[in-house]
Amino acid sequence: MAKKSKEARVQVILECTEHKESGMPGTSRYITVKNRKNTTGRLELKKYNPILKRVTVHKEIK
Repeated sequence: MAKKSKEARVQVILECTEHKESGMPGTSRYITVKNRKNTTGRLELKKYNPILKRVTVHKEIK
């Protein structure tokens, strides 16, 4: 019998790095899906932050 493997696609949360440093209230977070086999490291994408009203770098948390 074949051994069951973990699912390749997992849901991740991206949080704005610049917003944390600015000290403004609130957070900018996005939920996305990544392939664990192809992207083993933490995900880092440029996304729009509606509070700062510009595109910023969002990093994967947890």
